[in-house]
Amino acid sequence: MLFFMSCRVSLSVIRLALPRNPTLVAKPVSLRASRVLVRFNSLSSVSTLFSMPERRPFVRLPTDVYPVNYGLRLKPDLIDFTFEGKLEAAVEVTQGTNQIVMNCADIDIITASFVPEGGEEINATGFNYQNEDEKVTLCFPSILQKGSGSLKIDFVGELNDKMKGFYRSKYTTPSGENRYAAVTQFEATDARRAFPCWDEPAIKATFDITLIIPKDRIALSNMNVIDRKPYPEDQSLVEVKFATTPIMSTYLVAFVIGEYDFVESQSSDGVTVRVYTPVGKAEQGKFALEVATKTLPFYKDYFSVPYPLPKIDLIAIADFAAGAMENWGLVTYRETALLIDPKNSCASSRQWVALVVGHELAHQWFGNLVTMEWWTHLWLNEGFASWIEYLCVDHCFPEYDIWTQFVSADYTRALDLDALDNSHPIEVDVGHPSEVDEIFDAISYSKGASVIRMLHNYIGDEDFRKGMNAYLLKFQHKNASTEDLWECLEQASGKPIAAVMSSWTKQMGFPIIVVVQEQHGSDRVLKISQKKFCASGPRNDENCPNWMVPISICTSEDPSCTKMKVLLDQPETTVNITNIAPDQWIKINPGTVGFYRIQYSSAMLESLLPGIRDLTLLPVDRLGLQNDLFSLARAGMISTVEVLKVMEAFVNEPNYTVWSDLSCNLGVLSSLLSHTDFHEDIQEFIRDLFTPIGMKLGWDSKSGEGHLDALLRGLVLGKLGKAGHKATLEEARRRFKEHVEGKQILPADLRSPVYLTVLKHGDSTTLDTMLKLHKQADMQEEKNRIERVLGAIPAPDLIQRVLNFALSEEVRPQDTVSVIGGVAGSSKQGRKAAWKFVKDNWEELHNRYQGGFLISRLIKLTADGFAIDKMAAEVKSFFESHHAPAAERTVQQCCENILLNAAWLKRDEENIHQYLLQRKAPPV
Repeated sequence: MLFFMSCRVSLSVIRLALPRNPTLVAKPVSLRASRVLVRFNSLSSVSTLFSMPERRPFVRLPTDVYPVNYGLRLKPDLIDFTFEGKLEAAVEVTQGTNQIVMNCADIDIITASFVPEGGEEINATGFNYQNEDEKVTLCFPSILQKGSGSLKIDFVGELNDKMKGFYRSKYTTPSGENRYAAVTQFEATDARRAFPCWDEPAIKATFDITLIIPKDRIALSNMNVIDRKPYPEDQSLVEVKFATTPIMSTYLVAFVIGEYDFVESQSSDGVTVRVYTPVGKAEQGKFALEVATKTLPFYKDYFSVPYPLPKIDLIAIADFAAGAMENWGLVTYRETALLIDPKNSCASSRQWVALVVGHELAHQWFGNLVTMEWWTHLWLNEGFASWIEYLCVDHCFPEYDIWTQFVSADYTRALDLDALDNSHPIEVDVGHPSEVDEIFDAISYSKGASVIRMLHNYIGDEDFRKGMNAYLLKFQHKNASTEDLWECLEQASGKPIAAVMSSWTKQMGFPIIVVVQEQHGSDRVLKISQKKFCASGPRNDENCPNWMVPISICTSEDPSCTKMKVLLDQPETTVNITNIAPDQWIKINPGTVGFYRIQYSSAMLESLLPGIRDLTLLPVDRLGLQNDLFSLARAGMISTVEVLKVMEAFVNEPNYTVWSDLSCNLGVLSSLLSHTDFHEDIQEFIRDLFTPIGMKLGWDSKSGEGHLDALLRGLVLGKLGKAGHKATLEEARRRFKEHVEGKQILPADLRSPVYLTVLKHGDSTTLDTMLKLHKQADMQEEKNRIERVLGAIPAPDLIQRVLNFALSEEVRPQDTVSVIGGVAGSSKQGRKAAWKFVKDNWEELHNRYQGGFLISRLIKLTADGFAIDKMAAEVKSFFESHHAPAAERTVQQCCENILLNAAWLKRDEENIHQYLLQRKAPPV
């Protein structure tokens, strides 16, 4: 599953990547009401801010009855938003029992009976619903004997509006009429809202699905249609029957009923691929179709295992909480994660679609063919898919330089979150279903992907592929655990994979690698040590954890070539590098692959910094060096002023991703300094840093430019415009006026920076114009582009208008979070207003998202950016009386970040101010 995540660093605004999978907010353990153990105004309180409450008791389903095949008939009513269902499941009774326990939520069972093979039907005498555990117990008057049988259940349910289970999705026809589709989203535990079932990933079965639908609609499911005939009881309906699925988990079942167009192709290995789009928008499915038809053969070759189904459909769903969902053979997407308009989609959208398609198709093997045994191993599904999506996009679009972007988008995000005391291990013990939602977060996805990238680098591609093939063949159509994968990779590589990787998956956090050097003749002796990195600064805990850290080392002789590799499995070690001159520099972690921060001695750092200005350091290493220093400054280990000085060395930087990371960190710093009276000074710093690259790029694309140039231009102009660069603002206003008047339509890549710039320095007329553009937009991408920047408007009354707009019918439910988050991330006033708005409208917002991962994202976006101790107390207090079970860890992380921000500001505010003043002073 792919969901949308907020921007990497705690104070930043929304990042369109969203993070991708539908599930995102980690919570391995359930965190109930918590108590403050120490005073808020002491930063040492961060680690003990909350006590860990008792976890809810949870018992998995009994194993005395299990399904072999589900025969499922569903008849949705798209007017009354209900559905009727009939289940006839072939089951095995493994030991005599007079009851069957299944998962069931928001479903009313009408009748139930059991027919033993060759025996008489036994009617259930009662249905005992355990609503909190989402279970039902079917009670029978006599013992069901060991052996095969058939379980028959008639039931009814609701096509809900919560974007989970079997739900309704509103769309507008080309003629302007509002209609509804019936669609599904079952991961993690919502198949039970569509039909009574054994809704656990290890309880696999085959499925025979029949849908009874209006004859003017289409029906899709995991498999191909094998029969479509009139429904005898109603001439306006048809009965659509699908082929039997392979053995699979319930969370991967899917069906869609609605009106769609499609484009179709075949992959080189003969799989039929279709991309389904809203009616009249088939053209917008062609890019995803191209990606999918390239991707399937890539994975077949990489895994040496063919795609096991006859077809795969990719479909754009109007109302969809996640980014996408990997249902076997029928992958569902947000419209913005699948549809590309050749004229009106920007470069970042194309890249996003390529990544999401790569992610979900990887799951067809890794997750669907071989499935995690329990949600504890979810990270393996998501971390792996989040890594290999980049491998796939790099294969399809090498011009994207996507692995450098991985470091900024996933690797550094994971480091930021995992440095908190309220992080969690990659592998967390999940019990009750209410705990599952919180492990769909940047630890499962981005840290998971980062440690798999590190593992792939440690093993080497050839042995990695060999191990993957062995794993998929051994466990195909079955379930597996993390340890099963390690065993296959260990056998393929001969390296201690389980020992190395368990240090990264079973314990929270990561190390900071401290490096000092001495020159001995023509040799360089490095002393390398590790200790846990904490966002709150160095700790001298006696029981400090250790990691097994693959360390790579390169030198200025050849920055792209690893000179030495060591496995640091102790607190410290000494390494001798021969034949290195005193004037040569040494770089640890070339390629920024190892999942750790680095602290160099002063002399080593000084020798590396010229490599930023003269570009002899590789882009990914320039990025990594700056990002490490920024993180050390936030932790109080170096002065923020030192980082500002390093940032000034990037004035000649040509690389998009390096600028993107700089921009994100400067956004964090700008947000922090909005709590001071010298916020304008950091805007001047930003203008000075970005003006040369802005002048060089200009406004219009030049002949020979590519994908990354388009991304860089949009980034730089947006940064300059937001920071109030006069020439950029004037040109943005001129182009915006021509765009609105229809004289010269803005290229898609310039719309976000122009919209942001005119809004940031705009008035009520600007906002009215932007809302009009939103209403007129036919593409969801354009609507989202506008929604994400509306919060930049500065006037308090207009900020309130934007917040009210977020909850209006004009904004799709899943996008409300982006609008409110955009307000919170744009200014100090916006942050206060957004937080108040969330509090005032909490009941509606919480009910809308039913405690899913979107509520966690909303909390993070609106609460994370404060930098005053008392706000941590306020946030904590609010959520003690307004429970959000799926977001408890997020609340803790927000409170921790607020305290960290406050400490950072108190520590460095005056030094930063003096430095920024000194920059402006005329030379003596």
